[in-house]
Amino acid sequence: MTDTAQNSPFTKVNRKAFKHSHLIGIETLSADEINIILDLADYYADRLDDRNFKPGILDNQIVLTLFFENSTRTRTSFEMAAKRLGADVVNLDMATSSTSKGESLLDTIQTMESMLRPDAIVVRHSEYGAPQFISTIVKCPVINAGDSWHEHPTQALLDALTIRRRLGKIEGLNIAICGDIAHSRVAASNMMLLTKLGAHVRIIAPSALMPEKFPVGGIESFDNMQEGLEGCDIVMMLRNQLERMQAGLISSEQEFFEEYGLTKEKLSYAKDNALVMHPGPINRGVEIADDIADHKERSLILEQVRNGVPTRMAIMDILMKERA
Repeated sequence: MTDTAQNSPFTKVNRKAFKHSHLIGIETLSADEINIILDLADYYADRLDDRNFKPGILDNQIVLTLFFENSTRTRTSFEMAAKRLGADVVNLDMATSSTSKGESLLDTIQTMESMLRPDAIVVRHSEYGAPQFISTIVKCPVINAGDSWHEHPTQALLDALTIRRRLGKIEGLNIAICGDIAHSRVAASNMMLLTKLGAHVRIIAPSALMPEKFPVGGIESFDNMQEGLEGCDIVMMLRNQLERMQAGLISSEQEFFEEYGLTKEKLSYAKDNALVMHPGPINRGVEIADDIADHKERSLILEQVRNGVPTRMAIMDILMKERA
C-alpha cells in the first residue's frame, strides 16, 4: 500500500482547532486538541508495519533532538517518527557539547538554530521549564520530551493511545498510577490528560513519595495497594526516580517491592481483566514482578513502546506540516 499526505485524516480535521505552535505540556491542551493528536496517531499506528507507507510530508525538513538527559527509548522513538515522515534528524550529544564546557543554554540554542535552521526541536532537560524557555527564543516548534519532574506530554499521549486502542475508550475508566508520584513527570502529565478525557484517576504511593498537591483536582490518593487498586481497569506502575529524590526516602528496594511492587497477588485487588502499564525503564523486582511485566494478555508495556512512534509522528505532523 502506498499512501500520500492527501490520505491523512488530518486533512479532514479543522487545523485551527489545534491552537498551539509548540507541545510543551498537557496542561495547556484541551480535550479536543488531545483527541486531534490521538486520532492522527491512531491512523499512523494502523500503518506502522507497512514499509511502503512513506507519506513524505516532512521531506526536506530538519528535526533537531537535544537530550540533556539520557533516554534511549524516547530519543529513538522521536528519530524513527521523524524519519517515517521524511524528515532529516540531527542528534546532538549534549554530554560532549559545549554546554559541558560552561556554555549557557541560551547560547547553545542560538548557535544550533543559526547553524541548522531546524524545523522542529525536541528537547529533554533536567531543568523545570527549559522547553518553554527554548520556545521563546526559536522560530520553530519545540516539543517537550521531558523536563525535570514537570511534564512528559508525549509519554502521556502515547499512554492514552495505548489505552484507547486496547479498550476503545478512556472516559469512565478507573486508572491507578502507582509508585514515585512526587518526582514523576509522567505521573503529572497523565493525571492531567486522563482526567481531561474523563477517566477517574487514583494515586497510590508511600507518604514520602506522595506530592504535596496534584496538578488537577478530583484525584484520589491512597497509601495502600489493596485499597487503591480495588475496581481499577488500568494499573500504571512508575520507576522510582532515584536521581531526583533525596537519599533515605526509600528504606530499601526489597521493602518497597513488598509494599508497593506489583505482583500477581496485588493485581488481583483490581478488576479481573485489569491491564498493566509502565513507561519504562522497568526495574524488575522493585516496582513490578517479572510475571506481571511479561504477561501476554495483561501487560501493555511493549504496546506503549510501539505506540511511541505513531504518537510522535502525529505530533510532528500537526506542528510541522504547515512549514513544509
